[in-house]
Amino acid sequence: MNLEQLRARFIPFDSLRYTTEAFIDYAIEECSPKYNYALIGPGVSQNPNQPVSLREPHGFQVGGVSIPHGKTNPPHMHFTCEVFICFRGDWRLMWGFNPEEKHTVFSEGDIASVPTWIYRAFRNVGVDDGFLFTGLGRDDTGGILWGPSTLAAAQKAGVFLTEDYRMIDTRRGEVVPPGTRLLQPMTPEEIAALEDWPAEAMGQRVVRFADLRWASDSLLDSVLPGHGASMAPVVGLGMSQSRSVIPPVANAHGFSVEWLRIPPGGQVGWHCLGRKQVVLAKRGEIELQVRADDGLYAQVLRGTPTHWDAYSVPADAWRAFHNAGAEEAYLLLMTAGDEKKAVRWEAETVSAAATAGWTLDANSCMAPKYFVDRSQR
Repeated sequence: MNLEQLRARFIPFDSLRYTTEAFIDYAIEECSPKYNYALIGPGVSQNPNQPVSLREPHGFQVGGVSIPHGKTNPPHMHFTCEVFICFRGDWRLMWGFNPEEKHTVFSEGDIASVPTWIYRAFRNVGVDDGFLFTGLGRDDTGGILWGPSTLAAAQKAGVFLTEDYRMIDTRRGEVVPPGTRLLQPMTPEEIAALEDWPAEAMGQRVVRFADLRWASDSLLDSVLPGHGASMAPVVGLGMSQSRSVIPPVANAHGFSVEWLRIPPGGQVGWHCLGRKQVVLAKRGEIELQVRADDGLYAQVLRGTPTHWDAYSVPADAWRAFHNAGAEEAYLLLMTAGDEKKAVRWEAETVSAAATAGWTLDANSCMAPKYFVDRSQR
């Protein structure tokens, strides 16, 4: 890609645009206002005017949501994974409804992966400007199913959802044409037949920031002076090159999620991935560099308590990260694909790591070079 194309992949937080009418719940008082954002892909919005920062297919989709304290996103169901990534505030996650609701609270830095084919809802129980990023599996998520109570409450308020997912707001003078087929909710029997996730099992899918398992040997260049990054897995097989890494949530999502931590003055040197990768800046100022066909693209990604820049790194692009700040920097990496991601390093990095006594084994994991060389004699 050229420099102009790479610039278009930067999504500064201040540029995000939202709609408060993405779904029929905008008509329900306890659910409104809700600010829906689409960063990567259109998500599952039922509003054809949903603003989207970058529509290009990635194999997964990234969105965002913010609602005031006490407001609720009501029960709904997805057919691909839904991952909630809390960057600010406290949120009550509710699921089940077959026959009763179960819940947990997750907070800043925590990530919750909700299984497919179960109803879920969430409520802001923290600050008004709390913010969740969301990850949805696949380019085609299959849409969304609303719970019976949500459809009924919206209809009572005058907003109807057709079988082909068009919203009709009779409060604005819109009319439900004769013969229009409205979306029919699941019956109580159908809901009761859905898989029941006990609190203990769901708790294993909520990865607390305080419980992250950081590995200092996650990247080949981490052993080099002035580098020193570490990683912590969350969902799926990411790009970590540590033998000890086991993701807390291991089932296929269509993408992986992992944290990258870079010390002050540290960096992740030039490397390349064959998959698209979305980078969210959680904390600090990180300079991202990407090699373009016509030069070098450089972009500072900032993460503050209320501002989180994003960037979509194209597949097969050489990139590097540098923390020029005085504090640790944290990035969240979302990478397409369920497989372990193959990382290619510059020859200079491979040579420097070898001098330091490290290399990659046949499984692309960090290993003492002496033993790898010895086995190949």
